[in-house]
Amino acid sequence: MKAAVLHGKEDVRLEEVAERPLAPGEVRIRIGAALTCGTDLKVFKRGYHARMLVPPTVFGHEMAGEIVETRSAEGGARNENWRVGERVVVANSAPCDDCDACEWEQHNLCDDLLFLNGAYAESIIVPARLVEKNLLRLRPGTAFRDAALTEPLACVVQGIEDSQLAAGQRVLIIGAGPIGLMFVALARHLGCEVAVAGRGEARLQAARRLGAGEIYDVGAAGDIVKTVTARLPKPNFDTVIEAVGKPEAWEAAVKLVRKGGAVNFFGGCPAGTSVSLDTGLIHYSNLTLRASFHHTPRTIRRALEFIESGVIRAADFVDGECALSELPALFARMTAGNRVVKTFVDVTR
Repeated sequence: MKAAVLHGKEDVRLEEVAERPLAPGEVRIRIGAALTCGTDLKVFKRGYHARMLVPPTVFGHEMAGEIVETRSAEGGARNENWRVGERVVVANSAPCDDCDACEWEQHNLCDDLLFLNGAYAESIIVPARLVEKNLLRLRPGTAFRDAALTEPLACVVQGIEDSQLAAGQRVLIIGAGPIGLMFVALARHLGCEVAVAGRGEARLQAARRLGAGEIYDVGAAGDIVKTVTARLPKPNFDTVIEAVGKPEAWEAAVKLVRKGGAVNFFGGCPAGTSVSLDTGLIHYSNLTLRASFHHTPRTIRRALEFIESGVIRAADFVDGECALSELPALFARMTAGNRVVKTFVDVTR
């Protein structure tokens, strides 16, 4: 099969890769839609991911498609009656259900998360654990492009629930990338008053279309606090969600939430970075600081519900398209500053 193989730092090659036989309990999916992701861009730029993959390897993890082959599990079980021809979406990980974190029902923190990569290919094999825990059937009318948003949306659902967002709350989202825009859509769906601080004309326009009432264009200077307080001298946001993953954005988030409010450091910063926070501000303003990571089988299912009910649509987030053969060039453009929100990768070309 054709696949985009990561060999190292900024080194992706389109290759013919042999398809191995299925192990017990596995299924093979023909990819119907694969989408680009900020995490995949980080993997491309670093050449590896310490937890998820080791090159050379096929990568990419946002996908949906059709089952083309199954194999019975050990003992003859039939994979929960999965059948060839079924349209499905699969998450990029599954917990073990056996460690302390899983016992505490914090499956996103599982000590033995089994990750799945390989969306940038004609087909992918789903391991038995993921088949059991995070392979979901699609409704007949659900498009693969929409379904492929399930994994990133599940992470956002995790962040929404951790932040306990509710109708009437004033929410500031820092960042207008794919994740920030998904936060906008879900927060508005919940009835929150949403403001966005970000950059990029197209992305900020998308934030407005998705329901953001206030837009703060940070611009090239990148001074988030100055940009917001120029129009709102005393920020009154109940919750601030950082969806950028930069230390300066983390620090800004704490300065922009009201007394008694909450901050969610959702964006993961580069390894080894640190932040400087005003302890007096945090203490005397009685702030709640939290961080959200990854997703759980429950939030994967909740995300698909949002998609299949029409709350989240690919048309609002996928604004680019490329052939699989063009993927190396696409990631090079993304590294140079391509501002497309998400790109659909056609694995048939």
